[in-house]
Amino acid sequence: MSTTLVTGGTGFIGSWVVKQLLEKGYTVRITARDKNRKDKFAHLSAIADASSGTLEVWEADLLKQGSFDEAAKGCEGIIHIASPFILDVKDAQKDLVDPAVKGTQNVLSAASKSGTVKKVVLTSSVASVHGDSVDMKDQNLSEFTEEQWNTTSTLTHQPYSFSKVQAEKSAWKIADAQSDWKLVVINPAFVLGPTLIESSSSESLKVMRDMLKGKFRTGAAELYFGFVDVRDVAKAHVLALESDTAEGRHIISERVMNFLDMANVIGAEFPGKYKLPKSLAPKFMMYLMGWAFGATIKFVKQNIGYPIKLNSTKSREALGLEYIKVEDTIKDMVNQMEDMNMVR
Repeated sequence: MSTTLVTGGTGFIGSWVVKQLLEKGYTVRITARDKNRKDKFAHLSAIADASSGTLEVWEADLLKQGSFDEAAKGCEGIIHIASPFILDVKDAQKDLVDPAVKGTQNVLSAASKSGTVKKVVLTSSVASVHGDSVDMKDQNLSEFTEEQWNTTSTLTHQPYSFSKVQAEKSAWKIADAQSDWKLVVINPAFVLGPTLIESSSSESLKVMRDMLKGKFRTGAAELYFGFVDVRDVAKAHVLALESDTAEGRHIISERVMNFLDMANVIGAEFPGKYKLPKSLAPKFMMYLMGWAFGATIKFVKQNIGYPIKLNSTKSREALGLEYIKVEDTIKDMVNQMEDMNMVR
């Protein structure tokens, strides 16, 4: 896979994928809507200059049919990361579902037309494995594995999760209808860790900033997520690209925690420095105040107070992924945010 196309290569996850590939000597092609906007990928150009790999920039647009065709020609692999991660949207179909689904169809069509691509690694999400936390209880499961699919998210309820389901299902449908290339899917949990982008608008950074600024100091929602380091998510993509045996879906999660657990990790690493929650907020308070955090009554009802478990055994055994402990992830992330004056 010496020449690999990475879509979304300038983003939070994508930048780490590109960095790891460049440092291994790959020729990495990234895409931009306007390649003259060199400020968007200057950090990657600097990494390329200091590595044994080569960076190429091609123009493409997720919603423009055929725009990835030229960039894919001559590539042995494609890592498709580009997809909007926005939690507060006005038009979910236009802002989330269309770019996720049509973009995936566009990129996979380019893979088929290339005549050279042998593997596509797709960034999906655990949001495509499950929707609401109560799903585990309702489905009589002891844990979520790669066998499960999110059946409860819709265009109006958890639309981001819905977009990931639709995009991944579309990818598998396309992959199963051809034999030129193999599809491997990465399903990360909530991604934390240091960024390579100075002006990142990542939702992960927003959540951490809110936590550090005391937004949750009166009480943390008993909301459970899998958490994983962005560097491990990137490594999972590279391992999947290089493995001869990798197949199917892969849940990528170091551990499951709620927001109070996360606050306790921050408090242990940075004692007395931030106004962190000391207890869980009662669920009835979330019904009353959830709107202030963008949570609907339905979301509160079906997610607050329901523990989940994510089985990431496949990522450890099939990909050989060794996880960075979440304590180190959070410490590195907060230290960097302090250094970059991102906590105000």
